[in-house]
Amino acid sequence: MAERSFVEEVKKLRLGQGDVFSGEGILAVTKALLEAGVAYVAGYQGAPISHLMDVLLDAQDVLSEYGIRFENSASEATAAAMLAASVNYPLRGAITFKSTAGTNVAADALANLASGGVVGGALIIVGEDYGEGSSIMQERSHAFAMKSQIWLLDPRPNLPSIVQAVKWGFELSEASNTPVMLQMRIRACHVHGRFVCEENRASAFTIKDALENPARDLSRIVLPPASFLHEKEKVQDRWPAAVRFIQQHALNEFFAEQADDIGLALQGGCYNTVIRALNLLGLADVFGNSQIPLYVMNVAYPLIDEEFDRFCQGKRAILVLEEGQPNFVEQNIANILRQREIATRLHGKDLLPMAGEYNTATVLSGLRAFLERYGKMAAESAVSAGQVRIPAVTLPIEENHALEEAVHARPPGFCTGCPERPIFTALKLVERELGQHHVSADIGCHLFAILPPFNLGNTTMGYGLGAASAAALNTPVANKRAISVMGDGGFWHNGLTSGIANSVFNRSDNLTIIVDNSYTSATGGQDIPSSVAVNAHRSTGHDIEKAVKGVGVKWVRTIKRTYDLKAMIKTLREALTIDKHATGEGPKVLVAQSECMLNKQRREKARIKGAIAAGKRVIREQFGVDPDTCTGDHSCIRLSGCPSLSIKPNPDPLRTDPVATVLNSCVGCGLCGEVSHAAVLCPSFFKARIIMNPTRWERWLHQTRQRLIGYLQRRDVERRQQYDF
Repeated sequence: MAERSFVEEVKKLRLGQGDVFSGEGILAVTKALLEAGVAYVAGYQGAPISHLMDVLLDAQDVLSEYGIRFENSASEATAAAMLAASVNYPLRGAITFKSTAGTNVAADALANLASGGVVGGALIIVGEDYGEGSSIMQERSHAFAMKSQIWLLDPRPNLPSIVQAVKWGFELSEASNTPVMLQMRIRACHVHGRFVCEENRASAFTIKDALENPARDLSRIVLPPASFLHEKEKVQDRWPAAVRFIQQHALNEFFAEQADDIGLALQGGCYNTVIRALNLLGLADVFGNSQIPLYVMNVAYPLIDEEFDRFCQGKRAILVLEEGQPNFVEQNIANILRQREIATRLHGKDLLPMAGEYNTATVLSGLRAFLERYGKMAAESAVSAGQVRIPAVTLPIEENHALEEAVHARPPGFCTGCPERPIFTALKLVERELGQHHVSADIGCHLFAILPPFNLGNTTMGYGLGAASAAALNTPVANKRAISVMGDGGFWHNGLTSGIANSVFNRSDNLTIIVDNSYTSATGGQDIPSSVAVNAHRSTGHDIEKAVKGVGVKWVRTIKRTYDLKAMIKTLREALTIDKHATGEGPKVLVAQSECMLNKQRREKARIKGAIAAGKRVIREQFGVDPDTCTGDHSCIRLSGCPSLSIKPNPDPLRTDPVATVLNSCVGCGLCGEVSHAAVLCPSFFKARIIMNPTRWERWLHQTRQRLIGYLQRRDVERRQQYDF
């Protein structure tokens, strides 16, 4: 159950020749794949590209009409290896995954693919998760493209350019027998717009044709001496073929080429930001008509020497806009200018930040410095105090550090009612008894445990690598076990082999906690092999405990309900203290199961809303805090951190400490009450049953209770007044 359904949107994929498509960038990519005649598609979800996988899954009916094979790959390496179908057969294949994280996982398969080359078009759609909205390490895919000689497209972030880039990608791949990487920035994935459609088409050569007519070419297999010839082929044949195609089809774009004696060379993905900055400076209109010459590199690699020679003719200087570090593009351009003895001055990271995302304010500052240096803008036109003033626009360039002092940081955390929260609550309570332990974290929602209020987690090395990250911390002379955490998504991605099986093989004595919430929740709630949901297109319901035992783990415990805090504490205590001679050598594995609350609420809220509208009786449980009983200790908040737990002023005028309170966002998971009792805190929590569409008996009972309570309260007031002097 993905976080977003595209069932209605995928109907647009049937639009034909001349129809106007209007929608989101991710959906436009899918339409472009259909129009390009793709034969197979695969990938691994992850922001910002996860919605592309969701679109493809919801478009199964459309894909099947054209004989397109689609797979939710177990990992990015699985997806990349699937492109092997294009090595010997004229089959167009596309895969997708998240940025450098996915490229790193898929590196071995992609390097082999790039070495042997392809016959059919092979397109790798990378969701370039870089910059302020990123959730991973700040690296780019550009270096990998250069290393393995994979051509890199970085189209302007509008739908017509993105759609054309998909089609170019396949054609460029086939023209040069080289896989092509299409880079989709975060904003490009979700940009909205429109483009004129073409007809969808099926692959002329089908998967059935490939199976019935198997082809084999020994020279395409990466094994010496063929692998030595591949390197030579890349330089002598494939690269020149790619350059010819790029030039002949004008993949890169020139705007206002002769308008001035200075110019801007930019990657296509930066185009919108640059136009916005030029517009604020009065040097471009909102439609992109620039007064400054622009050379837009929709192909970020390879660069075309002849095009730079052309663009630099008659120009005193150019400014290169390239996000990130190292400055691969700028270095390449410097080499081109030097070799061709072009006297044009080159600027880039000397006027723009060395690293980081180039937002409008950043680009505006760099452009102004460039224009002022070459006399295109008077320096005195800049307003003091670091602001640029254009009519009706005031844009601060320098950061306002006062804001950081006034507003507290709000780190990300678990959702309300998240079933992972009690796991770490239990771990904190166990550490009170046994002391602190080394905790190897992993990629996923559970990584939020490294932040307050839990502050658990020493390292995180990659998706599904939680157990492997603690491999060195295993010795018979220590009286403590290291703890590893991984999610069910990471477990099926590669944790079963790189973590659990490796621990068995090496006789590790550490504890691994596998958080099983039935989905890859961190990427949007997609189904995985252990999902309990019935999936019409995938095989689900495969038990993690059986898989763990299958690779040789002897000590395995499964807790079916993570909210049972006492059971969690008892099992964790046992796992961390049991004598290894009692269970035999090998790792300890705890599988903690409860459905992702976010996914559950998406399903339950729709059901409840429909039931209420139909007049059916519905009960919703919610917790509360008795302010007269609450001591104001707030341990419930420190050990839970639930967003629905807050504080409010103490109703007792003699007590100044604020008391805990439960907000209306409570989903009734019960953890706060469990924490209070397990930690022996206080009895102030109570559970209330909210009844929608109650029966007549329930209405009468409620009214009777109100009357009785009202009577007792009035009587109590009257008694107090007797002693009031």
